[in-house]
Amino acid sequence: MTKEDIRAYCMKKKGAIEDQPFSTPVPVFKVSDKMFALLNIHEDRPSVNLKYRKDSIEALRQMHEEIIPGYHMNKSWWNTIYLDGQLEDALIMDLIDTSYELVFNSLTKKKQKAVNEIESNG
Repeated sequence: MTKEDIRAYCMKKKGAIEDQPFSTPVPVFKVSDKMFALLNIHEDRPSVNLKYRKDSIEALRQMHEEIIPGYHMNKSWWNTIYLDGQLEDALIMDLIDTSYELVFNSLTKKKQKAVNEIESNG
């Protein structure tokens, strides 16, 4: 997947917004006020940071050399996924789905309801 593919897929998520909250213009994708993806656009190697299940994050990293502990992130929860390796697009989309779901499910019920209402009214 390219960075453009990642951006398009993230923006299809319910209530997703693209933000650039850092001094360096780095695309961050959020649901409500919480990040679920960060595109590393200024590095030599294209990558995306995504949240993953803490109980199986190490196994995922061991299975794929393109997946490493999240760069500048909480390494217990976040991975950096390199986009120039052998990972199938379907796996990358699944990892985006997992990150989104983990973040969405961590929102308060009120925020989840607000996201669902925006989506149904949009």
